[in-house]
Amino acid sequence: MRAAVMQEIAGAVGVEEVEVPTLPDDAVLVEVRATGLCRSDWHAWAGPDDVELPHVPGHEFAGVITEVGSDVVNWRVGQRVTMPFVEGCGACEWCRTGDAQVCPTQDQPGFTHWGSFAQYVVARRADTNLVAIPDAVSFAAAASLGCRFATAFRALTARADVQPGDWVCVVGAGGVGLSAVLIAKSLGARVVAVDRNADALALATREGADAVVLARGAGVAQTNEPVDVAARVHEITGGGAHVAVDAVGSESTCSDAIHALRRRGQHVQVGLLPPVDGHPRVPMARVIGWELDVFGSHGMAAADYPAMLALVADGRLDPGRLIARTVSLDDGAAMLPTFDASPLSGVTMIDPRR
Repeated sequence: MRAAVMQEIAGAVGVEEVEVPTLPDDAVLVEVRATGLCRSDWHAWAGPDDVELPHVPGHEFAGVITEVGSDVVNWRVGQRVTMPFVEGCGACEWCRTGDAQVCPTQDQPGFTHWGSFAQYVVARRADTNLVAIPDAVSFAAAASLGCRFATAFRALTARADVQPGDWVCVVGAGGVGLSAVLIAKSLGARVVAVDRNADALALATREGADAVVLARGAGVAQTNEPVDVAARVHEITGGGAHVAVDAVGSESTCSDAIHALRRRGQHVQVGLLPPVDGHPRVPMARVIGWELDVFGSHGMAAADYPAMLALVADGRLDPGRLIARTVSLDDGAAMLPTFDASPLSGVTMIDPRR
C-alpha cells in the first residue's frame, strides 16, 4: 500500500510503498477514504510523542472495512466506519463504563501504531471502538469527527456546562476551535473567537461567532504588537466569558483563555500544553482567586458517538462545512512538517486514493 512515512523525527515525510499492517484478531482493516491533517499529527512528527520509526502518522479517518479479525463479532466487510482517535482496551473499569477516552492502556493510531495517512489502517479492538457512519454522512465529514469535532463536542457538552445565552470564548480558530464555535452556537450560546489569523476569524464569523478578537495586530495595523485578549473579551462579554476553551495548547493561549473568564467560570483545556521545567504553566492564582473550574478533555469514546452523529445526520451540525480543501497523499505528506506554522485556515482532508 502507499503510505506517508516518517523515517526520522522532525524529518522529511515521503510517500512510500509499504506492506499492509498485520491484522490482530480483535481488529479490522479499513480502506481509508478520508483522513484529516491535524495539529496533533504535527506533534507526532515533531517528537513530543514517543513514536517507533519508521512511522505512519494520521489519527482521524473514515473508510470501508475490507478485512475482519477472527475475534471480531459486531462488524463485517463493506461497512462504512470511523472511530475515535483513542482506542480503548474494552476491559478496564473506564472502558466498561463508557469512558474509553481515558483508558490507561489505550492505543492511538498515528501515535502508538501506524496511522491513517495510508491506503489502509488497522482499527484495533473493533468491537469497543468502531462507529458506523450513517448513510447521510460523508466519509470526509465522518473523518473530521474523530479528533477535532468529537473533542469539541465532548468539551462543551460533557465537561463544561454550556447554557443558552452563555458567552463561550474559543481561543484558536483551527479545526477544534471552529468545531467549538459550531457546537456552542447549536447549544444557544454566544461566542467570541480568538486567533492570530484574520482568515481563520473570518471563518469563525461565517460559522456564527458573535465577536472575534485578533490576537496580534497583523491583520489590522500591519504590526505584531500583542493584544490584551482577556481585556477585549471582558469588554465584549460584559465581564468575561462563562466558558473558555483553549483549542491551541500554549502557555499564552491557556493564560488568555483563563483570564478571559468571569468569576466562577469554566475553562476546558483541549490543546496539548508544552511542559516548562517538566510541567505546563497554568495561571493558578487566577483559578483560585476567582474560583474557576478547570477541566481537561481528551477526545470522546465511541459509546458517545451516536448522539453526535444523530445531530450530524439530521443537519443540525455540519462538520463538513469546516473542510476547506482535500489534498492527495503526496501533498498531505509535504504539508505535515510545516503545519504548525501554516497560514491556511479551515480543515485539510487527505484522500489517500489520490
